[in-house]
Amino acid sequence: MSGLSHLLPLPQQFYCNGTIIVAGPCSAESCQQVSTIAQKLKLLGIGALRAGLWKPRTLPGCFEGVGATGLDWLVQAKHETGMLTATEVASKSHVEACLDAGIDILWIGARTAANPFAVQEIADALEGNNDVIVLVKNPISPDLELWIGALQRIYNAGIKCLGAVHRGFVSTADTSYRNAPIWQLPIELKRRFPALPVLVDPSHITGNRAHVTTVAQQALDMGFDGLMIEVHDKPETALSDSEQQITPIMLESFLNTMTVRRGKTSGDELNVLRQIIDQCDDDILAALAHRMDVVRQIGQLKRKAGMQVVQHGRFNEILEKRKSQASGLHLSDRFITQLMKLIHEEAVTQQLSESTEE
Repeated sequence: MSGLSHLLPLPQQFYCNGTIIVAGPCSAESCQQVSTIAQKLKLLGIGALRAGLWKPRTLPGCFEGVGATGLDWLVQAKHETGMLTATEVASKSHVEACLDAGIDILWIGARTAANPFAVQEIADALEGNNDVIVLVKNPISPDLELWIGALQRIYNAGIKCLGAVHRGFVSTADTSYRNAPIWQLPIELKRRFPALPVLVDPSHITGNRAHVTTVAQQALDMGFDGLMIEVHDKPETALSDSEQQITPIMLESFLNTMTVRRGKTSGDELNVLRQIIDQCDDDILAALAHRMDVVRQIGQLKRKAGMQVVQHGRFNEILEKRKSQASGLHLSDRFITQLMKLIHEEAVTQQLSESTEE
């Protein structure tokens, strides 16, 4: 695909137990904290240390990071451990400060990725600095083209060591996730750009340390290239996102048991397709629920107008229209007929129940 055609692979330091892993605290809180966590991660074989310095928060008054002060802490941790260092940038000044300090990896957060002007400002600041590595998180809204646009802006600035990070999307649906994964979007991104490393951030997806490693393994099972995980030595006292950070001991346990699937077997492909089917089923159920909401509104209008619930002519019209559509969608006439009859039966039941309740 055009736009991301000459990407370079991420350095081998990113790899641990056969997969890319970037780990570290949500926020850098002190020089000692960063150093302690870095040394513990190094012992586990982690080669890339993440720590947020500038923290975009929803409400003012929250801990918004230590800012440029923490750059020296990351540099010291790199000197002590040899690890690559990573932090989030959201403006030209952030980029310039990180480049001056020698930070290896910059990532663009979800809020920034949603703003093309902000991404372009970062891209302009990166121009001519081709050695830096940039990771782009998905925008907060489930907009694949916006995500791709952010990646292309950075790529067009000359950054060829580039990756994407899937951290889930803000959703109004009732979900157990902090940020709904909506897996079909990163899967489609990977399909379009096979050479683009796509990492998954299970910390932000779950928002709960108890489920981080489960989602992390799911991501590896789906064939994503790696993980960005928030790790804190004392997560209960963390100044930001304390609920979703795991301990080094929890990470060690995961590293010892995780399964990395890198084969080209049909089983891997089947697993990816099943994930897509699961999401399709979720979408179908949501669409059916919305349809029944409209059906109940129609039932109310019918009662006010003194109309009968069942309108045979209308159902025949719907059925013939859907059967005509089905012929061009590789769906059988029999299947569509059965499906539409079931939907119609439920619609009648819904309208009758509305009438009974009144």
